Amino acid sequence: MLSYPNTPAIRQIGLVLFWLAMVFAVTMALLPHPPALPIDSLGDKFEHSLAFATLTVLGTFAFPAMPRWRLVERLSFLGALIEVVQSVPELHRDCDIRDWVADTLAIVAATLVLMVWREMSRKCVSNTDSFD
Repeated sequence: MLSYPNTPAIRQIGLVLFWLAMVFAVTMALLPHPPALPIDSLGDKFEHSLAFATLTVLGTFAFPAMPRWRLVERLSFLGALIEVVQSVPELHRDCDIRDWVADTLAIVAATLVLMVWREMSRKCVSNTDSFD
């Protein structure tokens, strides 16, 4: 059955994983010469999408009381901020608004999937309660 866990243990695990993932994503985005990863062959936009979809999922579990739109806003702002910092010439990185768009689309898509999952989970729980 689908479930949408919201326990203190899940929140703590979510918090730790969220912050680790955020530090990893920001570090990789700002390193002048990031190490090669197996997913590099899938393209830059895929990497952006994967990073921000992951942050969205982890953020949902780390901050269950935060309104979803606020999480979307803050993660999208993080993506924009990364792009601005990448414009610093000494970093030898490219500032590309399309990267921020990819980040934001991934955040919105992951949020929508999680909202559907949560609604389906609630309906499943309410349907099983009616059989008792």
